[in-house]
Amino acid sequence: MDERELLHQTADYAAGYLEALADRPIHETATADELERALGGPLPRSGLDPRAVIASLVEAAEPGVVGTASGRYFGFVIGGVLPAALAADWLTSTWDQNGGLYVGGPSASVVEDVTRHWLVELLGLPPDASIAYVTGCQMAHVTALAAARHAVLERVGWNVVQAGLAGSPPIRVIVGAKRHVTVDRALRLLGVGASSLVVVPADDQGRIVVDELPPLDGPTIVCAQAGEVNTGAFDDLEAIADRVEGTDAWLHVDGAFGLWAAASPSLRHLVRGAERADSWATDAHKWLNVPYDSGVAFCAHPEAHRAAMAVTASYLVHGDTVRDELDWAPEFSRRARGFAIYAAIRSLGADGIAAMVDNCCARARQMASLLEEGGAHILNEVVLNQVLVRVPAEVVARVQQDGTCWLGGTQWDGAHAMRISVSNWRTTAEDIERSAAAILSAARVPA
Repeated sequence: MDERELLHQTADYAAGYLEALADRPIHETATADELERALGGPLPRSGLDPRAVIASLVEAAEPGVVGTASGRYFGFVIGGVLPAALAADWLTSTWDQNGGLYVGGPSASVVEDVTRHWLVELLGLPPDASIAYVTGCQMAHVTALAAARHAVLERVGWNVVQAGLAGSPPIRVIVGAKRHVTVDRALRLLGVGASSLVVVPADDQGRIVVDELPPLDGPTIVCAQAGEVNTGAFDDLEAIADRVEGTDAWLHVDGAFGLWAAASPSLRHLVRGAERADSWATDAHKWLNVPYDSGVAFCAHPEAHRAAMAVTASYLVHGDTVRDELDWAPEFSRRARGFAIYAAIRSLGADGIAAMVDNCCARARQMASLLEEGGAHILNEVVLNQVLVRVPAEVVARVQQDGTCWLGGTQWDGAHAMRISVSNWRTTAEDIERSAAAILSAARVPA
C-alpha cells in the first residue's frame, strides 16, 4: 500500500468538498434506509485496498453528509472549521499522540499548557486558572461541577473522595429556569439529582432574575449562564457574583458559546463579572471554529479541580515538570485536542478571533433586520449571534427541505419558534441575504 497516494487521494477529496460548499444543498440527500443499504451489509471477510475503502466510503457516505461547514448552516450552535485547525487536526491523527500523559506525547502536553495561557487571556479569566480539554461543554460541565462538588463539601468538612456522597451533607444547586439541559445531566452524572435543584425564574430573554436568588447557605453551587441557547442573552454575572461573594457558595458559568464574547472588545461588557466565578465551561468547536470534539473546562481553584479528577497507578509515568492531563479531565487516554486549538489561535491571533466573533454577531443582526423587514416577528434582543423568530413548525420544515440554509426549531414561552445561530467563520453578508430570502419565501407559502 502506498500511504502517500492514499493521503493525497483523501486530501484531494477534502479540498473538493470544501470548494463545493457554496453550491451544494445544506441538507442530506439520502434517507437513512438508503444510507444503510449503501454503507451496510454483512461483516467483510476479506479486506480491501485502503484507496478503494476511501473511494467507496466517499461515494456511500456523502449523500448523508450535512453541510455544517457551510456559511449557511445556522442550526444548533455549530461552528465551522478554520483551515489551520483542520490541517492541525489531520496532523493530530497522523501523530496519534495520547493526550493523557506527558510521556505519551510531550509536544501535545506542552501545546496544551501554552494554549491554557492563551485561552485564559482571550476569555478574561484568572491567569492561574486550571484547564481540562474534554469532548464538549457537556463534559466540561461534568469536570467543573465535580470540582465544585468537592470544594463545597470540603468546606463543611466532608471528603467526597474518601466517603462518596452517601450520607454527605446535601448540596443545593441554584439554576435558572432557562438553563441548558447539559447542566442537569452533568449534575445527574455526579450524583446530584433534580430534587437538589432550586430553580430561579427567568425574564423574557431567559436571564436569571437575580432578585429571586435564595440565601446561599450550606453546600451550594450557583450555575449562571453566558449566552442562552435560544436568545443569546447573558445573566447579570456581576450581580450574581456580588451575591456569591462572601459566602461559601461556588459560582459556575455555562459559557458554551457566549463566553467567547470576552474575546471581542465590543462585546466584552456582556460577560462582565464572569472573571469572578469559580469555574467555567465552553466549547472550542463552537466559536473558535476547531473540529469536533473540543470542549474546555476552567477552574479558579486548581487544587479542587485536581482533587476531583486525579488518578494514580503503579504503571503510570507522571511528568515531573509538565502536567499530565489525565489528572484534570474525566478521560484517561484521549486525542491530543490542543493542536487544533493552538493552530486556530496562531492563525487568527487575538484580533482575528475578535473579528470572527464580531462578524458572526453582525451577520445575526443583518439576518434579524432582513427578516423583520420581510414581516417576521423577532422574539429576542439580538445581543449576540442568536436570532429567535416566531414561526409555525411547518415553516422551519420547509426551510430545511429547500436546502439553501439549515436551521432548527424550538419552543419559546409555549409556542414554536425558529432559532438561527451564526457561528461560522465562513458566513458572509451574501450568505445571510440568500438565507433570509429563502426563509421569507418559505414563510409566505400558504398553509
